[in-house]
Amino acid sequence: MMDDRQRERAALGVHLSVSGQRGRILEDGFSEHGYVLDIGGAEQSHVDAADATVVFYEYLRRIANVLDVLAPPREPVTALHLGAGALTLARYVQATRPGSSQVAVDYEPQLMGFVTEVLPLPAGTRCEFVVADARAVLPEIPALFGAHAASDGGVFRGIDAIILDIFTGMDAPAHLANAGYYAELRELLSARGVLAVNVGDDAGLPFFQGQARALLDTFEHVWCLCDSSMLSGEHEGNLVLIATARELDEDTADALFARGPHPAEVLGTEELRDFWGTWPSNSCPRRPPQNRPGTQAA
Repeated sequence: MMDDRQRERAALGVHLSVSGQRGRILEDGFSEHGYVLDIGGAEQSHVDAADATVVFYEYLRRIANVLDVLAPPREPVTALHLGAGALTLARYVQATRPGSSQVAVDYEPQLMGFVTEVLPLPAGTRCEFVVADARAVLPEIPALFGAHAASDGGVFRGIDAIILDIFTGMDAPAHLANAGYYAELRELLSARGVLAVNVGDDAGLPFFQGQARALLDTFEHVWCLCDSSMLSGEHEGNLVLIATARELDEDTADALFARGPHPAEVLGTEELRDFWGTWPSNSCPRRPPQNRPGTQAA
């Protein structure tokens, strides 16, 4: 729970020098320990201050599910967060995989300090904060992880999870939304590593289509996790793309589907290629959602 100083700091907020907007942390209004990071009047992140395993936003819950199946339970991993927000998934990684080594990157100099002052990270969290552009910083990443990365004898072995949570539709920075950038991120991944890309988009999903194609051109395997209603292309919202060298096997697909949130859809690489590959850029595919056997959509 916040003390009086933290409440005062949260209400006062912080001026973010790059965007020129004001960041504040507010009570979520529906739970005892929930808070939202508000930037310029728009909610950006949600944190449960009492339980870091609670992930409220639907798209973040889907990414958290991928983190759950990435390695055996409680095994530490390495994670790079590009776009910090309120560090919701950094908190989740520490809560579910204690001892993990993490790096969080954001371009707003004041944001991460403000967030962690008001809502401290779980005890024992090892997370390096870096203020930088999410592409310009990449050459520095191996050294930032150092001996705590997946390394052997000081040799950098790559990052287990890279979470890219920066995009807002067609307004996304062009230098961060292309195959060249994805190729640079791919080179940082460990053998078991995944790149999770949150794609927020308008109805018709024009931005999502471009990002799916760019990732399919760059990675051996790309999965898609989303609310099944998003596949109609009739709604704005978020879809998660998971790029990796790992094939989506049936057990993993079933586990991700079962974890929801429901109604859920999980597409493997070939399903994604079939689903999007033949569609022109000015149209969107339409397909009824598919329920996996033994799982009831809520």
